[in-house]
Amino acid sequence: MPPRVHNLALRIVSAAILAPLAIGTAYAGSWPFALFWIVAAAAVLWEWIALVAGTRYRLMFSSGLLALAICALVIDRGRPLTALMVLGLGALAAAIFAPRSRRLWVIGGIFYAGVLLLAPLLLRHQQTDGFFAILFLFAVVWTTDVLGYFGGRLFGGPKLLPAVSPNKTWSGAVIGTLGAMAVVAAGAHAIGGYNVAAITVVAFVLSIAAQIGDLMESRIKRAFGAKDASQLIPGHGGVMDRLDGFWAAALIALLIGFSRGGFADVARGLLAW
Repeated sequence: MPPRVHNLALRIVSAAILAPLAIGTAYAGSWPFALFWIVAAAAVLWEWIALVAGTRYRLMFSSGLLALAICALVIDRGRPLTALMVLGLGALAAAIFAPRSRRLWVIGGIFYAGVLLLAPLLLRHQQTDGFFAILFLFAVVWTTDVLGYFGGRLFGGPKLLPAVSPNKTWSGAVIGTLGAMAVVAAGAHAIGGYNVAAITVVAFVLSIAAQIGDLMESRIKRAFGAKDASQLIPGHGGVMDRLDGFWAAALIALLIGFSRGGFADVARGLLAW
């Protein structure tokens, strides 16, 4: 089997396992959902620290992991501001054990992993719209990723940002974004009760954010001479490689939801227009 075909097969198998797990825990909510994202954030934190400082700095990882676990518990009790304070303290604690030249990178990694944990938990916390907010995010990010991958290979053309990610094309970016908008519009129309035009515009914004997040992670890896964050997910590389777009889209979704509904109604603020 050619390497490219083998890699694609691994990507499909991995996605077939992880996607239902992500959707299932999102539907269940509560501790299964929190546990899923604690594991994901912990994996991303481990990959980040290994990338920027090396695998021998266990105290950095332990400090950050403890902060993430406490954040999840605090969010469950409805105290998001306290969770942000805990995350900041965890970043400072991890920085104490970091090499001087890598302290800012380590602090950045704590907040990177923290966003990956806090954004989904805050969006899912609201019972009425929380599950749909997470499904909305999944639909945007996954459609952008899948259609961007196949669209770019099918149509080719000018590279999006060759110095950072030589395989991404403008055609793939455009097809991925248009596909995400179409999928979200169809889903909002089928569910009913949502402003389809407004939801489609939000999907456009989040799709662009997801692609920027992908490019940003590629730039970080290039800065440290790495192709993949790790090899934890067959065909995808590391967890950070798989969730870079979701991270950025979730962050923007959280900011949109918070600006319109506060911490109490983040999901509704994102979806109700």
